[in-house]
Amino acid sequence: FLANKCEPGGFTSADEELLRLLAAHAAIALVNARLYERSRELSIVEERTRIARELHDSVAQKLFSLRLTAESANALLADDQQRAAIELANVRELAGEVADELRTIVVGLRPVDLAGDGLHTALRKQIDLLDRVHGARVTFDGEPVDGLCAPQQEAVYRIAQEALHNALRHADASEIDIALRAEDGMVVLEVADNGHGFDVDAPREQQSAHRLGIGSMRERARSVGGRLMVSSANGQGTTVRLEMPTS
Repeated sequence: FLANKCEPGGFTSADEELLRLLAAHAAIALVNARLYERSRELSIVEERTRIARELHDSVAQKLFSLRLTAESANALLADDQQRAAIELANVRELAGEVADELRTIVVGLRPVDLAGDGLHTALRKQIDLLDRVHGARVTFDGEPVDGLCAPQQEAVYRIAQEALHNALRHADASEIDIALRAEDGMVVLEVADNGHGFDVDAPREQQSAHRLGIGSMRERARSVGGRLMVSSANGQGTTVRLEMPTS
């Protein structure tokens, strides 16, 4: 439009200034789009790393134990049926644990419809499912919240997912309480468990497995303008609190 004006005088200095302004806005939009795409790629890498870690740390080890126990039962079957029966009971128990582990991983992979369900409903669905498939009691006290953009909603959901994973897999928690609410212009997420906890001030090499993922949670929160706080102590459980400003 600017380059093909029908008005007398043709392309003017004012037109040039307008073009510069439009180009600057276009550049900002392109940079933001690239940063958002990069953030999505990093999230995918983090999720793949988490799943690989879970498969290695829990499922693979239990499958190895399952195989050894089954071989032991087979060796005892001819000479000591009583001990073989005990080993077979162990096989059954290990198989159940492996099934639970795989079910949890599959739950974590299920696509979430934040746009359709909303953050509150999506979290409730996830937590209800975890409460059914785990021995721990998992409860949700939440309310619909407004004012978060799509990347912020996804960050809240994924942080809740990671905090739940830590509590269920690393803290030996029997009770986990999740809360979601609006508070003083912020959306607040809290995940509290009664597990064994850890020393938040301990050197990195002495930190417990419960702390796995906290660094990535903090980075995810920071990338969308949020703030993550963790309070814990040995034998006193852990509370993960996320504060996300609303727009």
